[in-house]
Amino acid sequence: MRLDKLLANMGFGSRKEMKKFLKSGQVTVNDQVVKDGKAQIDPQHDIIRVSGEQIEYKEFVYFMLHKPQGYLSATEDLRDKTVIDLLEPEDQIYEVFPVGRLDKDTEGLLILTNDGKLAHELLSPKKHVPKTYYAHIEGKVTEEDVAAFKQGVTLDDGYVTLPAHLSIIESAPVSKISLTIYEGKFHQVKRMFASRGKKVTYLKRTAMGALELDPSLKLGEYRELTDDEREKLKNREGVEMNESRGTADS
Repeated sequence: MRLDKLLANMGFGSRKEMKKFLKSGQVTVNDQVVKDGKAQIDPQHDIIRVSGEQIEYKEFVYFMLHKPQGYLSATEDLRDKTVIDLLEPEDQIYEVFPVGRLDKDTEGLLILTNDGKLAHELLSPKKHVPKTYYAHIEGKVTEEDVAAFKQGVTLDDGYVTLPAHLSIIESAPVSKISLTIYEGKFHQVKRMFASRGKKVTYLKRTAMGALELDPSLKLGEYRELTDDEREKLKNREGVEMNESRGTADS
């Protein structure tokens, strides 16, 4: 990799700006001053310092964010705040994006990364990666609802959802539930309950695949995934649906 490309990717400026920066002699590779941005380096083995401080190059980064309400799952917006606004400047330089989306009024687990290949595989409709939610429901959730979700319900546009696993945590005074779905249609959880004459009043995603939201993360906080968590994402196994759409084989 070219030295100027690495420095630009790390947020030290554009390649043009790097040219002036390098000429100042502030960059060393293996303790030798390097002023040529075209110099080839191995970021995994070479020791690179800027103004005496060693920098760690990362091609891909993976953040777990506990998304609060009021933020859009987008990289930029002219009117509203986005989840990128929650990142520190030193993490924004990686130009990450949210894997999928959570509604503006929905909380919970959101993965931010610059690994486009992984994001595509996690979101592929063919993979059926499970997503689990905790919700408060206006209207009593019954075993009849559990059975209906297990078969798949018809949304307002006529689409029949894949089978979903609905568990009732508490039924009074407010129904509290856990729901695992295997697809990601627009406003899907809200529309599924609407099809049963009920309204979601609070929604939080607690898991995506085998990755669960860190309970120690407060709303708006984030951290890098651990090696074990990254492996859970990369080695995830989706769910195969049978042709009748009646069951989900985990």
